[in-house]
Amino acid sequence: QVRLVESGGGLVQAGGSLRLSCALPDMVFTSYDMAWYRQAPTKQRELVAAISTGGTTIYANAVKGRFTISRDNAVKSAYLEMNSLKPDDTAVYYCNAKWFGRGQGSWGQGTQVTVSS
Repeated sequence: QVRLVESGGGLVQAGGSLRLSCALPDMVFTSYDMAWYRQAPTKQRELVAAISTGGTTIYANAVKGRFTISRDNAVKSAYLEMNSLKPDDTAVYYCNAKWFGRGQGSWGQGTQVTVSS
């Protein structure tokens, strides 16, 4: 069982910033592709951003230029820096870890991000 520990999130005004963190304290972190997903009420879970073991990144169109995904292999953590937040970014954000990008991966517990207008 892969344990993911998420932190960050909270309530912020539109235009503000937040940083999410996701740690894999028990695993060989360099073997995992990391990603952030989000799920808003009544909507399906969607990919926000992902970073491969080699550092290649992809972003959903809705967050390009505002969000940055990164990873620090030394501390076994991935991050999502969110800037210029909008009310539409309000959702529960989930961290996902896939061993060399395979299968469905493992999920974090989720963290609430609420952006007020």
